[in-house]
Amino acid sequence: MSELPFDLRAPLSELLDQAQSKYNVCFEPLVIGEQRVEILQIADMENYIERLAAQTSKDLELPFWAKIWPTSLLLAYFVQKLPGRQNAPRLLEIGAGVGVCGLVAARCGFSVTISDLDPDALLFSQINILQNGLQDRAEVAQADFSTDRLPRTYDFILGSEVLYHASAYTGLVEFLQNHLAQRPHAATLLAQGYARGAQGFFELAQNAFQVQQTILGYKEGADKEDEKHMSVIYKLTRKGAASDAA
Repeated sequence: MSELPFDLRAPLSELLDQAQSKYNVCFEPLVIGEQRVEILQIADMENYIERLAAQTSKDLELPFWAKIWPTSLLLAYFVQKLPGRQNAPRLLEIGAGVGVCGLVAARCGFSVTISDLDPDALLFSQINILQNGLQDRAEVAQADFSTDRLPRTYDFILGSEVLYHASAYTGLVEFLQNHLAQRPHAATLLAQGYARGAQGFFELAQNAFQVQQTILGYKEGADKEDEKHMSVIYKLTRKGAASDAA
């Protein structure tokens, strides 16, 4: 991991200045279930990408970390149904981008770590933590879930649209084995679009985890004519956890 070009311990105003030096940004309110959060976004993302493409001749790196994926909204809704919130269980969001799921989890009382590899994703996530007054419940951590290790385990691990590189599957399974707590209730929740294939990951994961899936439909707009999309939320629990709880 490279050293971050800014100090995430800085106050909100300084972190916003850092973000605004590179992007045109704005806060957007999100209401998910019973929770409301404000999320820093790149304003007019489509035009930003067009300008970026025009200025870059090769190796264009698109800021996909800044996009709020529909699956992350569904997963953030699921978070509000998780058990044991009164005990402030530890929760980790991997490949978090702007940290939507982690922020909602912190609103619900979880002790949250929001992780990503991209420095700008960490910057936006830290700004979001401060903007929403969640600094006592949430922190950010730079981590590549295919190679890195963190200093603790977690009751819940969340990821939205993180199964896009088959080369990372083995590393991710090992990461989950290392960081999912050895407790009966502990679970990993991974959300992705229904059409995205990741069979190779689950073939690896089933050696250590029980895998359940929930298929959900959603629309990106409120109009009845809007196209309906399908997503899947996978729940991974350690094999033997059910018998341990009995």
